[in-house]
Amino acid sequence: MPFNSEIIQFDIKNSLSFYLFTFAFLLFTCNMVPEIRKKYNSEFTDEKFLAFLDDLNSSFGFKIDFRIAETPIFIGKEFKNEILKAVGEITGYLTSDDYKKLSLNAIPQGNQVPNDPGYTDMIALDFAICKDEKGNFIPQLIELQGFSSLFFYELLQNAMYRKHFDIPERFGGLFGIHKPEEYIEVLRSVIVGDSNPENVILLEIEPEKQKTRIDFECCYKFIGVKPVCLTKVKKEGKDLFYESNGRKIKIERIYNRVIFDELNRREDLNFNFSFFDELNIKWIPHPNWFFRISKYTLPFLKSKYVPDTNFLSDFDSFPDDLENYVLKPLFSFAGVGVQYDVTKEVLDKINDRQNYILQRKIIYEPVIETPDVPAKAELRLLFVHNDGKPYLINNLVRLSKGKMMGVDFNKEKTWVGSSLAYFEHL
Repeated sequence: MPFNSEIIQFDIKNSLSFYLFTFAFLLFTCNMVPEIRKKYNSEFTDEKFLAFLDDLNSSFGFKIDFRIAETPIFIGKEFKNEILKAVGEITGYLTSDDYKKLSLNAIPQGNQVPNDPGYTDMIALDFAICKDEKGNFIPQLIELQGFSSLFFYELLQNAMYRKHFDIPERFGGLFGIHKPEEYIEVLRSVIVGDSNPENVILLEIEPEKQKTRIDFECCYKFIGVKPVCLTKVKKEGKDLFYESNGRKIKIERIYNRVIFDELNRREDLNFNFSFFDELNIKWIPHPNWFFRISKYTLPFLKSKYVPDTNFLSDFDSFPDDLENYVLKPLFSFAGVGVQYDVTKEVLDKINDRQNYILQRKIIYEPVIETPDVPAKAELRLLFVHNDGKPYLINNLVRLSKGKMMGVDFNKEKTWVGSSLAYFEHL
């Protein structure tokens, strides 16, 4: 098997013996990596990385607020096919009539937004890169969301990795799209549609203060849709307006980046419209799908690609091995409220158990060789709605060396943070 993927899968049956395989595996787990990884690492310099960061940070005149990793990851055909199998299973269920009916129960009482089109314009699936019991690499679904993500920034990051580092042409970060302008047109079609871009806004809470601000600026540059704080939107009857350069502009479509979890915590905000009003606008994606495809979905997915997950309210008695589980509130975002060290005492204190899930922990495999210790990877696949089904178009990656993926677990570490995957073309 040629060294043409980020992850090499071993076939024990073809080894001289199981013991020889085991010895070799234990000895070379961290070093037995593809030729492309060795080449990238050998050619890496701090000077290249600093130039890469400077280019990213100077793109819009401000420093990006999250850590950017020193490396992308490279995934070859074999593991790519396994990932696509997982995608097929999961998205097939998400678009089934059964789940469309079931997911209506996910929307909290009083939070239904009118004019749900019956699908979400955007989906993100988060997979941990793990190993199965046979030692083969396997994606494990950690979370999912019927909501937007960094669709625009990833195009910029992709371009900068290619500019400053030697990324082979046979590897790409996009799916079914080969040119940046084609990718932009796909997003323009989904978000802007037939409207004039000035009649479309990216809606957020204080967008200039968000860590994802870089994505908003990329959105404005690439498709002409401005970020607008929801406090700047004014309602007249069923119509919404915002001001730009002293002009009152009618809003026809909203590219929604407002997260309900954050909105509910911001009691200081003053705005004169409600998500729950009957409005003459189209939501992209529709806010109901923030709930309808979310951690709420996980207990219904039964697959080798999904860790065993149950609603906390479904337990008559808790598992004896709670150290092997993680507790997650259903509708929090960015890891807020997640408890990694679960005990019976913690669970007994929870009253609204229907709003929590207990998910079996998985082991992220440290597969990305770095100058010190290998990094673990979490892969987010990005989809838009096309012809009645989710259409995979891009990805992002988070690299970690800590106990968990979050920033707090990776302080003062290198070769961690925001990245992306390059997949070998089939």
